[in-house]
Amino acid sequence: YIAAVYEHESILSPNPEALISRQSALELMGRNLDIYEQQAAAAARQGAQIIVFPEDGIHGFNFTRSSIYPYLDFVPHSQSVKWNPCRESYLFNDTEVLQRLSCMALKNKIFLVANLGTKQPCERTDPHCPSDGRYQFNTDVAFSDDGVLIATYRKHNLYFEYAFDTPPEPDYKLFDTPFAGQFGMFTCFDILFFEPAVNLIRQYNLKQVVYPTAWMNQLPLLAAVEFQQAFATAFNVNVLAANIHHPTLGMTGSGIYTPVKSFIYHNMESYGGKLIVAEIPVITTDYKTDLERNERFGENLHHSCKTLARAPLDDQVCVKEGQETHSRGSGKGNEQLPPLFYAEMMYDNFTFVPVWGGKGEVQVCANTLCCYLNYQRAVLTDELYALGVFDGLHTVHGTYYVQACALVKCGGFSFSTCGQEVTEATAVIDFQLWGNFSTSYIFPLLLTSGITLDYADHRGWKNNHYFMSKNGTSSGLLTAALYGRWYEKD
Repeated sequence: YIAAVYEHESILSPNPEALISRQSALELMGRNLDIYEQQAAAAARQGAQIIVFPEDGIHGFNFTRSSIYPYLDFVPHSQSVKWNPCRESYLFNDTEVLQRLSCMALKNKIFLVANLGTKQPCERTDPHCPSDGRYQFNTDVAFSDDGVLIATYRKHNLYFEYAFDTPPEPDYKLFDTPFAGQFGMFTCFDILFFEPAVNLIRQYNLKQVVYPTAWMNQLPLLAAVEFQQAFATAFNVNVLAANIHHPTLGMTGSGIYTPVKSFIYHNMESYGGKLIVAEIPVITTDYKTDLERNERFGENLHHSCKTLARAPLDDQVCVKEGQETHSRGSGKGNEQLPPLFYAEMMYDNFTFVPVWGGKGEVQVCANTLCCYLNYQRAVLTDELYALGVFDGLHTVHGTYYVQACALVKCGGFSFSTCGQEVTEATAVIDFQLWGNFSTSYIFPLLLTSGITLDYADHRGWKNNHYFMSKNGTSSGLLTAALYGRWYEKD
């Protein structure tokens, strides 16, 4: 099918905390909707059957609870109401934004997904009802190609969004299409959590996801396109991801992803929006994803003797418990082991070991996680790389438990620069990276020079270790990482 996503440079309120009238709010949102209208038409002309717009694209951000109020539409949350806002505008008050979106879908005969702020009055008897008597939600809406509202999703994992409420229960929202079956929907920060994103995909065996986001890039592990691709790969789904475009805020990175190919846009240099249109296969095969293969992975996890997957992975080597922490490198005789060092990466204290020379094998451990790397560089460049491990609770800008093995290019030549944001690299490295993860949810990250993407040659479970291997990246390597999320420990 042909899909479109639009990375939108939203027209923002100059003073989002000011209290304004509904009329003024509609004027500002109207300017963004004018752009949406042009893009929906452009996508339809290129044959797109569905278009996805970003989070916060219509109203912007940095509002207070009261200052966002004039921007909110009323949306009937019950799916029992079959409603076409374009044709039946008289049914509910305060639905001007929904009406315009519905008309865009109808006029262009295209399925359309967008994000807006919505309000829902609540009763004082409702224990969750806010003191002002209404809920305010960060909401995704989906319209069919005849303008009918077919799904509404209220964001569950808010990212410092004080204007909005968290719905009392996570929404699991799907909609049906004639061209690709069911799509699931969730928003931005949701992608890092079990509820509702992972649970939705697993419960309904979903193969297509629409994903409005307003993502601030954080290298080396959480650039938008890097994680969007990893999610599509890990779950064997197609992801249609639309981000907003505000380079000064570090916001860019949208794409249409299949488990094996991606069409992306990441641009920190120029301004203006970007429409991506791509034809991708409908995923119908239900071949086992990594996750399902893992179901039995818990069973034989705790050997008295840990199995160490040395390359080639078929040679099983047993290492006694006590030796693990000492053997950090492939020592020939009494060569010096590379030194362990600590550096902050993504606000977490990673334990690193430098990756020196043309080839070798290193390992580094923290808590229960040990990471192993076999590597070979075709040409020795003067860039410093390091293998890092983190196994703990991440607590800055959100709280969630991470197990990560990451090969990264450092920002300079000193150890303290490892973990810094780097966007260019020249070293092409053959590698095999693996770790004894305690979670089955592992996102393979492979980021190359200029914030471009690559795919691993092989990845999966072997001997209770998750591995990823690559013979030569398409350009210089920035990050090769296994980013594990241990949801139960959040």
